[in-house]
Amino acid sequence: MTPLNPRYRERLLALVILALVLFCPPVLLIIDRLPSSNIGWLPGYLFGAWTVIIGLTAWLMEHPKRR
Repeated sequence: MTPLNPRYRERLLALVILALVLFCPPVLLIIDRLPSSNIGWLPGYLFGAWTVIIGLTAWLMEHPKRR
């Protein structure tokens, strides 16, 4: 499949880099150590970050004619 958008590869690369940054261990440690009342922030952060990555991937992989 050849995408019609010439910036397709750059967007895919940016998505991969974003996923790597969101799930790198130093960021996860910072999120895990945030002050909280009784609940930890890590499960919510993981769920939210994963949702963002899946949503952006679905948007990017959508056929260009449908946009």
